Amino acid sequence: MKRIILLAVALSTGLFANGQETSKIKVSGYLETYYGFDFNKPLDNNRPGFIYSHNRHNEVNLNLGFIKGSYDNGNIRANVAIMAGTYTNANLAAEPGVLKNIYEANAGVKLSKTANLWLDAGVFSSHIGFESAISKDCWVLTRNISSENTPYYESGAKITYGTNDGKFTAALLYLNGWQRITRQAGNSKPAGGMQLTWKPTDRVTVNYSNYLGTEGVDSVQVTRFYHNVYGIFQLTDQLGLTLGLDYGTQQKTKGNSEKKEVLSPVAIAQYKINSTWALAGRFEYYQDKSGIFISTETPDGFKTKGYSINVDYAPIANAVIRLEGKLYQSKDKIFVREQLPVNNNAAVTASIAVSF
Repeated sequence: MKRIILLAVALSTGLFANGQETSKIKVSGYLETYYGFDFNKPLDNNRPGFIYSHNRHNEVNLNLGFIKGSYDNGNIRANVAIMAGTYTNANLAAEPGVLKNIYEANAGVKLSKTANLWLDAGVFSSHIGFESAISKDCWVLTRNISSENTPYYESGAKITYGTNDGKFTAALLYLNGWQRITRQAGNSKPAGGMQLTWKPTDRVTVNYSNYLGTEGVDSVQVTRFYHNVYGIFQLTDQLGLTLGLDYGTQQKTKGNSEKKEVLSPVAIAQYKINSTWALAGRFEYYQDKSGIFISTETPDGFKTKGYSINVDYAPIANAVIRLEGKLYQSKDKIFVREQLPVNNNAAVTASIAVSF
């Protein structure tokens, strides 16, 4: 143990003695605590099963906290982040051992001296959707249903090209599966995806992402093809609008041309009152009749509308206090209140998020 400590001190002394090398290493972190109250009052204190972030009822808890180290010298880059929280427990339940605590772990090399072309491999954030696990970076406190039921993270390799003016980025991905660090046992086929991002101005972002892979063991595996399109528009200095549409298909059975479908449009508006206060509202609809991602065992499956209102108070640039009210309305009685099935689910969530 003493040798390890001495070695660490020696390495750190060497790094700090070299100012240029030290400037390429950055340490950052994020921590978000929350309190959520579900008016259906679940007996086990878990929000509905399709919710993976801010998913505990009537308790103060840690949603996500991580510490991150990164290195970038212009030709080589690497990121490592270790996390904890209820987000971790819910989203990485299928991962073995300490892999459950990896938020990010990847390394990359620049492939061209003149072009912005990179090859990265490891565990990284998902290329699907406009919302991430870092709530502070999202317009609303909690995630929409399509964000909750598409990958938050991915494992594999990707090639990324970006124009020098930063207006266009394209990425091709080779993946271990749909939100997986380790490949599913019995599944030998890799997955893949693509992402195209266009930013014609600093007020407009348009993105298309897709995913193609198989689910299940080889003997019964079915093909999943998923598409995500969104646009983020800063209409004025105060008013912003995000519009998104997800559409996915999955084979009913192996070798069968019949497909199940999932569809989800979402719209979010944010109004910045001033540098300290902001308001946001969201409408979403999620249809998964055949239970690709959300199984209900009811006649119409999962057909649910969601409404939310959000208020933010940011006393300083790297911290925000948030309050959100949310209502789900489903066609079928898929929720439970007092041990009886109901159509609605309402909740209030508050959080404090700090980045450093």
